[in-house]
Amino acid sequence: MAGGPSTPGLAAAVSGAGGLGFLAAGYKTPDQVAAEIETVRAASVPVGVNLFLVEPYQPDDAVLDEYRRSLEPDAARFGVDLGEPRWDDDHWQAKLDLVLDLRPDAVSFTFGCPGPDVLRALADRDVLTTVTVTSVSEARAAVDRGAGSLAVQGHEAGGHRGIWDLRAEPDRTPLLDLVAEVVAAVTAPVAAAGGLTDAAGVASVLAAGAVAAQVGTPYLLADEAGTNPVHRAALTDQAFPETVLTRAFTGRWARGLANRFTTEHRDAPAGYPHLHHLTSPLRAAAVAGGDAQAASLWAGTGHAHVPAAPAAEITRSLAP
Repeated sequence: MAGGPSTPGLAAAVSGAGGLGFLAAGYKTPDQVAAEIETVRAASVPVGVNLFLVEPYQPDDAVLDEYRRSLEPDAARFGVDLGEPRWDDDHWQAKLDLVLDLRPDAVSFTFGCPGPDVLRALADRDVLTTVTVTSVSEARAAVDRGAGSLAVQGHEAGGHRGIWDLRAEPDRTPLLDLVAEVVAAVTAPVAAAGGLTDAAGVASVLAAGAVAAQVGTPYLLADEAGTNPVHRAALTDQAFPETVLTRAFTGRWARGLANRFTTEHRDAPAGYPHLHHLTSPLRAAAVAGGDAQAASLWAGTGHAHVPAAPAAEITRSLAP
C-alpha cells in the first residue's frame, strides 16, 4: 500500500486487533521508514516492513519518447511539466541496512527476491522474511534462496503485481488455484493475497492450504489509512465499477479502477520506475485538481465491498 494509504496508525491498529500490520517502505526515504517503525513500536505491537526490490532495466529510448508525447496533452491541461523517466533502486541498500539494524518482526519483498545472504542475515536476526510471488516458478526460486515464507499474489490483487519480470504478461490464474499449486510445489508457509474482502474469502484461502491471508484493498477506506480524498471518493462512486490491469501510470502491471487514463494508455510500455517518475507530476496534479479520471486509483477486484470503518473493526471482520 505504498504511495499514501500505508500509515503507522493503520499498521498499529491492524496489529493491535490481532493481525500483522505492514509499513510500505516504497517511495520513502530511509529516515522516514525508520521513524514510522519507531512510531508503530511505541504502540507495543508487532510490525512488518515491505521493501521494493527493483532490478536494473532500461526501456528503449524511442519507446519512452513516444509515451512521453502521448502524455503531453494531459500535462498541458494540468499546467505541469512531465517528470524525468529514470531508473533508481528506491534506496535499496540503505533500507536493507535499516531493517537489519531495527529488526522489525517481518520484512517482505516485492518485485523480486533477494539473494540467500540477505535472507539468511534477516533470519539470523529473528526477522521473518516473506517474498511476494505470482507463479509456481517464482515460489520455487524464492524457497531455494531461503525465503522464510511466501506471499502468493493472485491477479485479483489491487496495486502493483509482484511479478519479478516486469516485461512479462500477467498470469490470470485464479487465486485459489494459484495457492493450491504453490502449496503443492513448496514447503514454505504461504499467505494468500488478491481480492479478499471478507471472512469467507479468508476462509477459502485457508482451506486451499494458505496459513494466512494478506489484504490491502479492504483497508483503503479505513479511518487510519492515508488514502487521498480523490481515491476515497472513487472507491464508492458508481462511475468506477470496474478494475483493470494497467502499466499506464508506472510501467509495471498494477490493478486499479478503470478510468479515462487507463483507457487512453492501454498500450503503455514496460518501464519501471521510469514511467512512475514520468507520470508523477500528472498524478499529483490530478489529485490536487480532484480529477479521478487521470489519477491512479489502485484497488483489487473486491473494491465494491470496501468498508469505511476503523482498521481494528475491519481486521476483526476478516477473521473466519
